[in-house]
Amino acid sequence: MAKDKIAYVCSNCGQESPKWVGKCPACGQWNTFKEIRVADTRQQVASSAAATAGHALRSNKVLKLSDISAHDDPRIDMHDAELNRVLGGGLVPGSIVLLGGEPGIGKSTLLLQTMLNMHEKRILYVSGEESAHQLKMRAERLNAKPSDDNFLILCENSLETIFEHIKETTPELVVIDSIQTISTEDVESSAGSIAQVRECASALLRFAKTAGVPVILIGHITKEGTLAGPKILEHIVDTVIQFEGDQHYMYRILRSMKNRFGSTSELGIYEMQQTGLRQVSNPSELLLTQDRDGLSGVAISSAIEGVRPFLVETQALVSTAAYGTPQRSATGFDQRRLNMLLAVLEKRVGFKLMQKDVFLNIAGGLRVTDMAMDLSVIAAVLSSNVDTPIDSDWCMCGEVGLSGEVRPVARIEQRIAEAEKLGFTHIIIPRHNLSALERKMFSIELVPVRKVEEALRALFG
Repeated sequence: MAKDKIAYVCSNCGQESPKWVGKCPACGQWNTFKEIRVADTRQQVASSAAATAGHALRSNKVLKLSDISAHDDPRIDMHDAELNRVLGGGLVPGSIVLLGGEPGIGKSTLLLQTMLNMHEKRILYVSGEESAHQLKMRAERLNAKPSDDNFLILCENSLETIFEHIKETTPELVVIDSIQTISTEDVESSAGSIAQVRECASALLRFAKTAGVPVILIGHITKEGTLAGPKILEHIVDTVIQFEGDQHYMYRILRSMKNRFGSTSELGIYEMQQTGLRQVSNPSELLLTQDRDGLSGVAISSAIEGVRPFLVETQALVSTAAYGTPQRSATGFDQRRLNMLLAVLEKRVGFKLMQKDVFLNIAGGLRVTDMAMDLSVIAAVLSSNVDTPIDSDWCMCGEVGLSGEVRPVARIEQRIAEAEKLGFTHIIIPRHNLSALERKMFSIELVPVRKVEEALRALFG
């Protein structure tokens, strides 16, 4: 009988070491090596799961680049416009997708309701966390009527058994919920460990590439917000999607963190309801407060995430520091960029905020990374500081530089058109963007500015 051995694996990148070390030589992280007990299988040919999934790899041949035919396989329609957009137009056959998110955010609900609507595909839904009865109750809550022949459910944790059922049922799409609950017999450690996650993901990858069947994995995340398991898990898969949002809000954001078949700047927005997740086709109307008249510290910005423009409400509160040391807090916005904008406001414009607390919030629980939000952040902070509301018919977009200049932003036409569609009458834009615009195209009044002072003068007089 083979004697078990002790190995140490980095939880961040998957680097192995025969002994414990403080700093990983591969990724440079400290205190990430974890002890695992593995069987001495180096003399064996390969594990049964890996051999089953990668049987066709042994017949591959060396090909010249000129001999390979270039053709785009038709993507699989997910019957979900938001999910299709984030995936880059649909699911690519033979690809492997990793969906991550916090517990209770709606990962299983999103995939289950999507799979239930794909009646034309034979789908195998493998659940390692819930029973078949629980999945049936969830399906009834989603008011879905799946085809009895095409939607198959398997409650199993063994990778070898899953491959046996895949061979019997020959599905066209496989969903694993979740990868941390699946284990293989060839790794003698508990499910969810670094070795188990790595081996199971590698076997599923070989199956997806050789059989041409797409696989969707659901992954847990750690308390730091990163995907649980080795970092190599994110390198193995073709697409990494993050499902995020505050559980206290009804909005959910679907972001693409990695995509070999599309853009990583796309964004999908959902609204959590009692009957499941509803696609939000026009997020601007949901993210704006309907009654903004007379409210100070509120500014509307025309932002873009991916290819989608929408208007975002920026809320700011400025008050005297009660404990001597001023606080700087930002929700949904980069904290360091907020500090930079406050320094610009104090140095270039002359407003003293050194002894005041500044709190910033992006309404709706949204997290926005668009640089065009800078102008609305400064306007909201100043509006709260002087306690003067901004006219509800005004919105703005523009990046602010360290010299106080308003820098041009990309795709200005889409930003203006979105503001005009929602009934705004004035929009502040960078002056450098004006040369490429035709004013006759828009009925909204364009207010070009070159510096922050000009924008504040237009807003507050």
